Amino acid sequence: MPEPNEPQEPHTYPTPGAPEPRRAIGGAGVSADLAYAEGETLEGDGRRGPDGGPEQEAARSLWSDAWHDLRRRPVFIVSGLVILFLVVISVWPQLIATGDPLECRISRSLGGAEPGHWFGFDTQGCDVYTRTVYGARASVTVGVCATLGVALLGALFGGLAGYFGGTADTLLSRLTDIFFGIPIILGALVFLAMITVDGIWPVVGVITALAWPQIARIARGAVITAKQNDYVHAAQALGAGHTRILLRHITPNAVAPVIVVATIALGTYIALEATLSFLGVGLRPPTVSWGVDISNASDGMQFRNAPHILLYPAAALSLTVLAFIMLGDAVRDALDPKLR
Repeated sequence: MPEPNEPQEPHTYPTPGAPEPRRAIGGAGVSADLAYAEGETLEGDGRRGPDGGPEQEAARSLWSDAWHDLRRRPVFIVSGLVILFLVVISVWPQLIATGDPLECRISRSLGGAEPGHWFGFDTQGCDVYTRTVYGARASVTVGVCATLGVALLGALFGGLAGYFGGTADTLLSRLTDIFFGIPIILGALVFLAMITVDGIWPVVGVITALAWPQIARIARGAVITAKQNDYVHAAQALGAGHTRILLRHITPNAVAPVIVVATIALGTYIALEATLSFLGVGLRPPTVSWGVDISNASDGMQFRNAPHILLYPAAALSLTVLAFIMLGDAVRDALDPKLR
């Protein structure tokens, strides 16, 4: 109630079209122009979309968000450049090596480096540099082909078992238990010892036949998780068939773990090929590979007299395996939001 002698402010009615007056908020000396504040809220930072409204940032998918994150990782950039270089020299080794890896002269046996032969010569007088460059073709080919075979076979069996469940899932679980009980090196030694055909394809086939259960279990778990989502239930309610649901809804959302594990395993398969070649059951001469060269240089006396015949192919193998493992780690961190 105003005091009797206190002058009262006359009540005024707003004029149509006139701006709304400032109103006191929170006490004397604090005022806000509501109309101006409302205009600032609608205007935002001044950016406008095509319809004249405030511009909104477009939502990125999982793959675009992962690529956006990978481009800022030095580990991914370095490993990607190394792998790109290995792929290029695997396809076109003559770009950096002009010699013949099978041209050997026994008179140059265990010779050191000289102009045009930067890594010296091995026990047969072959140029170590040329054989190291050409050895990338067989080793990388085995790793890539074995990884593709393992990923396709494991993803197919694991995905179907995880989606349909029941008897298929039970059979896959028991089958993978049997394969997990066989050490992959021991199994490869037994099978390759019985195969008389030389070349990379027997090695690729044996690795694929023994290594697919790991990918199958990962694919099975990813599919079981993906099929519980609402968009899959919605597609089923709309009458979509199993093929459409698997290809359009489940596979794009369950393939990320398979890609991560396959990328890391690729380097492991290259090392496995070198191990089998070192043991004499993998690639055999005259095939040029890092495992064959490491096996030829395994004599302790030769290594003490000429360590270069072992160090260069072993260093190339280690660098390749490390590059693929680093690439797989970077892809895993980018595709897993919990690790960011």
